[in-house]
Amino acid sequence: MKSFIKLVSLSSIFAVCFPAFANLSVNLGVITAEPSDNSTHLSVVESLAGLETDSTQAAVGTNTQIGITIDYQLNPNWTVELIAATPFTHQISVKGSAVDGLKIGETKHLPPTLLMQYHFGNPSDDLRFFAGAGLNYTVFFDESAAPELVSTLQALNVATASDKVELDLDDSFGIAMQFGANYKLNDNWGLHAMVSFMDIDTDAEVKVNGTTAQAVAVEIDPMVWMLAAKYYF
Repeated sequence: MKSFIKLVSLSSIFAVCFPAFANLSVNLGVITAEPSDNSTHLSVVESLAGLETDSTQAAVGTNTQIGITIDYQLNPNWTVELIAATPFTHQISVKGSAVDGLKIGETKHLPPTLLMQYHFGNPSDDLRFFAGAGLNYTVFFDESAAPELVSTLQALNVATASDKVELDLDDSFGIAMQFGANYKLNDNWGLHAMVSFMDIDTDAEVKVNGTTAQAVAVEIDPMVWMLAAKYYF
C-alpha cells in the first residue's frame, strides 16, 4: 500500500511539472516483467561442486505488479511517458547442470523509465498505435540469500553456520524501447496496452562475511507487458 501511495505522489509531482494539465493522461493496470536472464557462468560453484565447466548460469523469475504510466502530450503526435510500478520481486536461481533450479536468492527492484513516444494516425481516431524509445534506471533493494544457497555453501565448506551470507546487485542504467496502442472509449476513459524492452544489466555478488564468494554479470533484459485503464484529464 505504501508503494502505491508513493506512485500516486509521483504522478502528482509529474502533473505539477507541466502547466497544461489537460494534456495529461494516466494508465493504471497490471504490468509484468519477464526477464530473458542470461549471465556469466557460476565458475566458483562449478569448481567447488565438481560440475562441468561453464554448465551453470543465473536465472531470474517473472513477476507481475501494479503499473502506472503517466503521459504528457506535447503535440498531436508526440508524447512523453513515465513508467512506474509497485516494486517487482524476482526469484533468482541456478540454471543448468545437476543443481538446476537451486534457489540463489530474491531481490526487489523499481524500474522508472522515461520514453518519448510517436503516436500514429490522427487525434480524432479512437484507436492509435504508438512506438517509443527512452532510458531506464533500475534500483535493486531488499536482496536476500536463499536458505537453499546458504546450506549448499555450508555443504561445500565455503561458509559455516555462524557466517553471514548476503546477495548484492548493482543498480542499472540502459535504454528502453516500446510499442503499444490506446483505444479511446469516451472523452475521459480508454484502454492502454504496451510491450517494452528494457536493457537491464547488473553485477550480482554472493558474499560471505562481506567477502565476495561468487560474482556474475547478469543480463536481465526483460520484456515488460502492460494492460491498463486509461484516464484523460
